[in-house]
Amino acid sequence: MIPAAPAAAQTAEPGLNEACQTVERKVYQDIRELVTLDLDTATDAEIRLLAYRILEAANADSLPVLPDNIEERLKGAAGDLRAFLKTGLQNAWSVDLRLTVNRTLTGAGPNVAAAAQEALDDEAIDAYLAYLNNGLYDARALDCAAAPTPTPSATPSAPTTVAPTPSSSGSLGAPGEGGEGGGLPVTGADTAIVAGIGGALLLLGGAAYLIGRRRRSRFAA
Repeated sequence: MIPAAPAAAQTAEPGLNEACQTVERKVYQDIRELVTLDLDTATDAEIRLLAYRILEAANADSLPVLPDNIEERLKGAAGDLRAFLKTGLQNAWSVDLRLTVNRTLTGAGPNVAAAAQEALDDEAIDAYLAYLNNGLYDARALDCAAAPTPTPSATPSAPTTVAPTPSSSGSLGAPGEGGEGGGLPVTGADTAIVAGIGGALLLLGGAAYLIGRRRRSRFAA
């Protein structure tokens, strides 16, 4: 008997992910449904074909252990592959499912944690599949419903810019606050001009004084 092709991907109603967002559920396939032949009487070719179909399903479910086990035995003798499918397949698959259940405990809410622990305590493939395909999403819905709704933060208003009040400039040389002059200081070339004019005025004043003194002396004589 030729093993049937893997069943079409099951469609399930959407569920919630760890962030409580609606996503498509991940449905783990029951690999036992793929074994539809007698492993004792099947030909070596039928055994290899079955192994490849199981490998495809295991990879689709991202199982960490089973794919490596099958690939290793596909490289060896047909008898070893047959023996593994008869006695080792369910053990490796069970380890994979248990590891997958454990991964859902990371950051899990109280309902998810309780449901996962119940499946782990059962230690049965059926319990693992029931949790991963249904129980996980039911428990997560309860945790998300109990989680507080985040309050949206208020949009900060634009900062108000206060323009500085211009100070009234005093007249040149007029005293301002603190006794200091309100006008701008005269610097640079302007200072030189003012100094030159002052010096000239002093010279003129001195000359006028001398001339006036001489005139007074002559008049007195």
